[in-house]
Amino acid sequence: MPHSRAETLKFKTITVADLAFPLREGGYSKGRRTREQILHAALVILVSEGYIAMTMRRIAAACDMKLGNLTYHFPTREDLVRELLEAVVTAYEIEFDNLAHMEGVPPEDRLAEICGLILEDIRTKKTTRIFPELWALSNHDKFVLDRVQELYARARGPLLEIIKEMRPDLDKASIEDLALFISSSMEGLTIFAGHEKPFEPRMHVYEKIAIQSFVDLVRSYTPEDE
Repeated sequence: MPHSRAETLKFKTITVADLAFPLREGGYSKGRRTREQILHAALVILVSEGYIAMTMRRIAAACDMKLGNLTYHFPTREDLVRELLEAVVTAYEIEFDNLAHMEGVPPEDRLAEICGLILEDIRTKKTTRIFPELWALSNHDKFVLDRVQELYARARGPLLEIIKEMRPDLDKASIEDLALFISSSMEGLTIFAGHEKPFEPRMHVYEKIAIQSFVDLVRSYTPEDE
């Protein structure tokens, strides 16, 4: 029975890239480099100073450019935030997809790998700072709420695939319930065992508990009659 990534497939620790950008036709243009520079600067400000500090003027100053040059690429803050979160979630999707579709690997082990990656990533400064910031903001800002919900829905995609493979007998709603429960259970550890949080040194223990529990849950879950 899988317990942790280190004890199952013994893969190298995977670090999720800060941002990932789709390949576009026409090569790596100056405009694309500028947009990526802007998004990297926005991410640094978001992680180090918070969402409130991530103003268009602050980002422009960090990039050593005029505000007008910034708004040429991103006319509004919402445009910038939308593309920033797109680049963040794309980086996760790349790694999740690689783990979810490993050939010849049982789905239980692939589930363990994905959960292990998420729990290890929670310990990074980037993840510990960004996501609780977005959670809090989503309570008051519908635009951020919609982006966060979309982000997590996409991130649950590989979990849905694996759970369906493990339990083809379950209906769609039950599979979605399991994926949401597993995802939210891991995310909840952020405020307790994330970067520089009180229980971070014990994350390897929580990783073993979580992965064993999730694999057992998917194997044995019986939905109640509705």
